[in-house]
Amino acid sequence: MSKTFGWLAACALLSFAAAAGAQETAKVGFVNSERILQNSAPAKAAQQKLEQEFSRRDKELQEMAARLKALSEKLDRDAAVLSDSDRARRQREVADMDKEFQRRQREFREDLNQRRNEELSLVLEQANRAIRQLAEQEKYDLILQEAVYFNPRIDITDKVIRALNATK
Repeated sequence: MSKTFGWLAACALLSFAAAAGAQETAKVGFVNSERILQNSAPAKAAQQKLEQEFSRRDKELQEMAARLKALSEKLDRDAAVLSDSDRARRQREVADMDKEFQRRQREFREDLNQRRNEELSLVLEQANRAIRQLAEQEKYDLILQEAVYFNPRIDITDKVIRALNATK
């Protein structure tokens, strides 16, 4: 789908450039969304918010993993001297704890991904507003956010990041 979108965008750009070339030169800009999501103040604030929100659960998971590892190692060390029933009971404990750990880890990843997507969509909304505002102020005819190739002279990502940082 991304390739199809890229081809459609390229065709639209060529059509646009051909039509604009007949009249005047079109002002085109490019924005690197990935850089915005890494370097802008709203993106960094969102990342810090997520770290604060999920740090306690992450720490709990790390502690649970350490307990599970210790319990498993103790079982391995003691297996030769344990009765069959004790060994089976401890194996069940380790297996149950491992299942619980896997479940919590999966829930953590799902929750984190969902919240990350929510926060990043807010940052992208802010970025798109800043891009539109910049386009209107500087009279751009077209601003692309994805391209196979772009000339660095049309890259306005730094301007967008500065605008975002000024609003935060």
